[in-house]
Amino acid sequence: MSHQLLDLLAGPAEVAAPGLLGCRLTAGGVTVRLSEVEAYAGTAGDPASHAYRGRTPRNAVMFGPPGYAYVYFTYGMHFCMNVVCGPEGEAAAVLLRAGEVVDGVEEARARRRLRVPDDRQLARGPARLCSALGIDRSAYGTYLLGGGPVTLLPPEKPVPAELICSGPRVGVTGGHDTPWRFWIKGDPTVSEYRRHVPKRSSRIRA
Repeated sequence: MSHQLLDLLAGPAEVAAPGLLGCRLTAGGVTVRLSEVEAYAGTAGDPASHAYRGRTPRNAVMFGPPGYAYVYFTYGMHFCMNVVCGPEGEAAAVLLRAGEVVDGVEEARARRRLRVPDDRQLARGPARLCSALGIDRSAYGTYLLGGGPVTLLPPEKPVPAELICSGPRVGVTGGHDTPWRFWIKGDPTVSEYRRHVPKRSSRIRA
């Protein structure tokens, strides 16, 4: 168990998130060094959080204890993974948005099946990151600090504070401008920022 990471994850999501940059996530024979993350609080005023409206069977693991995986399925085709954080009973998590594949590159390439080989794209985005690592719904509720099949490890070298950037979160319908997305400045695996634009109704309004 990493006491360093456990102490970090015991804090609020917006504090834990930047501390996860540079950490390594290992699963399915692949290791990714995290370059971009996004914090989400629970019911306390964060409309972008999956726990904003309270506990459900889907988000139950978000209510702690910290250090567990919250994996969800989105758009009917992709898995995304969060690391649960904060005090037990107060839902919070950090979405793992992107990273660099530092071990198991061939395995990640085989899973991603890119048309144009570009290792920067292997885990650039939350769905791609899970695909590269072979993470699916079976990882839901996995304890990440216990050396199991999905393991979160401290960074080999801490990311200097001057290289940690923050800004609005990506693709959320509420809390658009909350600056809880954190990334490593200049890292080529960081995803492009796209503000969520609600789809317009095709109905003719009187």
